[in-house]
Amino acid sequence: MSKFLYKPTVGIDVSADFSVVAILAPNGEIYRKPFKIKHNRDGFDYLVDQIKKAEEEFNMKTGIFMESTGVYHLTLFHFLKDKFETFIFNPLITNSNKNSGIRKVKNDKSDTISIAKIGKFQSVKCSSAFDVEIYTLKSLCRDYYKLTDTKSTYKKKLSTDLRVIFPGYNSVFSNITCKTSLAILKQFTSPQAILDADREILIEIISSNSRKGLNYSENLYKKLILIAQEALYIGIKSSSLFVKITNTISLIETLETQLECLLKEIHSLIKSRRLQETFIKNIQLIYSIPGIGELTAITIMSEIGDINGFLKPKHLIAYFGIDPSVNQSGKFNSDRNKMSKRGTRIGRRALYAIALASVRTNKNGKPNNEVLLKYYKENLKGKKKKVALGAVMNKLIKYIFSVLKNQKPFEIRDPKIHEKMYLQNQCKTVA
Repeated sequence: MSKFLYKPTVGIDVSADFSVVAILAPNGEIYRKPFKIKHNRDGFDYLVDQIKKAEEEFNMKTGIFMESTGVYHLTLFHFLKDKFETFIFNPLITNSNKNSGIRKVKNDKSDTISIAKIGKFQSVKCSSAFDVEIYTLKSLCRDYYKLTDTKSTYKKKLSTDLRVIFPGYNSVFSNITCKTSLAILKQFTSPQAILDADREILIEIISSNSRKGLNYSENLYKKLILIAQEALYIGIKSSSLFVKITNTISLIETLETQLECLLKEIHSLIKSRRLQETFIKNIQLIYSIPGIGELTAITIMSEIGDINGFLKPKHLIAYFGIDPSVNQSGKFNSDRNKMSKRGTRIGRRALYAIALASVRTNKNGKPNNEVLLKYYKENLKGKKKKVALGAVMNKLIKYIFSVLKNQKPFEIRDPKIHEKMYLQNQCKTVA
């Protein structure tokens, strides 16, 4: 039962530039018909006045409810949370409860009344927490991953264009966007330019950027000349197409600069004292799990926020959207259920990268996480790769939940030893 059942409630349907507000009386009747406020100082002050009038008339504190709508709700929520009891719903909750009447009605006024009624009459999960620094960190991490995706897009574009303009160039460099490759392409954008280049100048460019010695530089020069001769014969010759190479390289370098700036700011925020010590400690606890890098640990913790909001591992699993969807009706029960993918996309992506790293071995042949690698090879043998990795992601969430709840660094234990320790602890508890 909601604690606001006998109190006035405020429902807010948030849009980009304005919001629609409705206020319900303690008995559930509409006290203040839906009205619009603009997202500016006058609009916010007017809303506060209307809420205070309701509180004075009923001599009760109100509960304010709104949907999580991207970033649009953040300024209003941040403005109200220190003045009133303010809560955020997941849109999935409100969408499943709206339109309960026979008539199909969908507009801002009906939506805001529905939000107020959900907050008043139903005991649903909502949040009242908002930490500006954690939000900032999460935004920086998300921007980093988005720019990384954009950079990958342009890398693929460069590779595609080179196959047309400079066939065979991709075989010379394993990474065509490495420092040496970009230095050559910026100065010599066509096969003819490579053939016309001064031998010593080209070798010097290779040597100064690769730093692998003269022999490597000379061998690479020979490969480039051979490929350039062949590309000149079979490639498409167009000066306009060569401009595409220069433009793409410029965009890639700009993105790399922006990524460096973001990474610097993320680490600067972590080192500052603006984040709570418990939050920083939790990042280190996640980082203690093999296969998880520093940036990945920061990303996952910024997506989780407060671990106390998750009572069980399955709640965290659902938050990351790796819980299986359910498709069952009558006697039919589907055995092809996919991930729900309803949770944090960036968090799920980071978790997938960890799962891949956890089932690999390092250069010395040593497993990054021997328990998960064994689980992947033995228990998940015969499963499709993505299904198996999904199971590994599920295990990883349980590891993360465990280290955060117990506030202890991760320890690799064989499942049999772990089971034995668990039974011993149970015996001690009973005794």
